[in-house]
Amino acid sequence: MHIVLGATGHVGSAVVRALLSRNEPVTAVTRNAAHAQDLRMRGAEVAEVDILDAEALRAVFRRGRRAFLLNPPADIATDTDAVERRSVSAILAALEGSGLEKVVAESTYGAQPGHRNGDFGPLYALEQGLAAQSIPATIQRAAYYMSNWDAQLDGVRESGKLQSFFPPDFALPMVSPQDLGETAAGFMTEPADRNGVHYVEGPQRYRIAEVAEAISSVVGRAVEVDALPRSDWRRAYRELGFSEAAAESYERMTAITLDAAELPDRPVRGRMTLQDYFRTQQSRDDAVSAGKV
Repeated sequence: MHIVLGATGHVGSAVVRALLSRNEPVTAVTRNAAHAQDLRMRGAEVAEVDILDAEALRAVFRRGRRAFLLNPPADIATDTDAVERRSVSAILAALEGSGLEKVVAESTYGAQPGHRNGDFGPLYALEQGLAAQSIPATIQRAAYYMSNWDAQLDGVRESGKLQSFFPPDFALPMVSPQDLGETAAGFMTEPADRNGVHYVEGPQRYRIAEVAEAISSVVGRAVEVDALPRSDWRRAYRELGFSEAAAESYERMTAITLDAAELPDRPVRGRMTLQDYFRTQQSRDDAVSAGKV
């Protein structure tokens, strides 16, 4: 049995589907079982657990042999750094005495020590915690999620402007949740002694201007990049609903990504292009609008 945390999110659900397609048994862990009906219908078991309840999470881990660990993103209205470090601690505590033979953990490009540096610090703490315990662990460091652009699609259809914290010519490694799911499922089903840190991104790196072009191809109108100057970053995060602490944290993460990103020479490359990702999202949106989903 494979245990998958964050199973109703973009990446977690892709991991569940990829494992089920391999005829692997899966328990999908979520904080709200009502959101997991599609996964249940596909054949997954569902466990409703508060990830901060280490004892309850350990009990779920004991049902399986392997686990996919995804630290859930904190509510942006909170101090995200503090909240995400608490959930990392709970996950690590739940592994003690779990009996698992292997874990695969979702991390990120740029994971590094630091305070209030977005996801980088908490996920680095997860990596370090896994290195200090006895269960064999594979780290999947993911590039920027293509799904991070989804929230802007409706606004872009209306305005023709894609807001970005990065300039149009900045090349950003990106990856689709579908590719991350497939890659993670591969790591989950490897022998327990095959581990290490693996960087995963899509088939190529894309400039932000190319993101606008890809969106343009599915929304049917010209799209231009509206790049925010660095002096406006924190204000923009606050206007999106981030707390002051979270805005500071994400401002710092954005600066690290723009100024000091360390990129791998030979990442694991997925198959889904940015254009195909947006076409898939458009098809899904059309199906929802037509009442077919």
